[in-house]
Amino acid sequence: MQFLCIEAGESSEDIKDYINEELNKFDIEYLVEDFVNSEGRITVKCKIDLSKVDIEKQPVIFDEIKAGISSALADYIIKEYEEKLIYRIINNNYCYFNSVEKRKIFKTAVCAIKNNEKNFLNSLFQIRRRNIIIRKLLDYYQGANNLILEGFVNFRLKEYMKDLEEIVDKAVDDFLMEREYKEFIRLLRYFVDIQEPKFNAIHVVVGYDDKYILLNENKREITNECIQEFMNDIANEEINYDDLLVSSLITMAPRKIMIHGAENFRNKELLETIKNVFWEKASICTGCELCILNLVRNEKNV
Repeated sequence: MQFLCIEAGESSEDIKDYINEELNKFDIEYLVEDFVNSEGRITVKCKIDLSKVDIEKQPVIFDEIKAGISSALADYIIKEYEEKLIYRIINNNYCYFNSVEKRKIFKTAVCAIKNNEKNFLNSLFQIRRRNIIIRKLLDYYQGANNLILEGFVNFRLKEYMKDLEEIVDKAVDDFLMEREYKEFIRLLRYFVDIQEPKFNAIHVVVGYDDKYILLNENKREITNECIQEFMNDIANEEINYDDLLVSSLITMAPRKIMIHGAENFRNKELLETIKNVFWEKASICTGCELCILNLVRNEKNV
């Protein structure tokens, strides 16, 4: 009879379910039971009967069983501990954020570890973290059959914890970038609000070449006269037409902006910035003669 024991803390049902699911894959007799020790903590005990297995094969089968139980415990740790560890890392490493900011960071980090957005890179990191836990459990079970789960998580998973810390760091960076972006948008809105509108309407025609054509309310092109004051201070090789567009629109502060060929925006964030700065003043044209002419022109130049 072989034994593996896991001190589970205050609850054992989920651990027993995970372990039973793994052990059911083996053609062996076993028993998973729990008991409360003198300190009131619950221990899960796995009794594994290999008497019906050839003696020569018993060590190999027992190693496979330990690998299965390690896999089960890895899934349990991820389910029960990962969010708690994320929360602890935020509180320990980023105590200078207030409670609202910490909740936003926590939400972003949890979204990453659960891969809610089905990101391929996050999927790879999920697999990596699980494999780290399984490997550390297998290493531990090479020299012992009794595992204190809480101590194992806190002291044996440094590489795993480092991965979680990197996820939190990334969540903090995302939070700070979003906060800076919102402040940037607020500042641009202020500039727009304090300026006297120079045009009633501006038509922005988005070309295939990352350049933009500006027309006034009479659909007369005014691109050169609008951007010339900015062009004078910029070397040709440094021209960023996205920045020129935003600067021009803010300077003109038109009462209305109509964007034609929005699907040609390669920089989707630019389109969102314009919509966020000008709010209801900015509209996306769903089809007009300008859109058709722009489409024909783009097709000729592709």
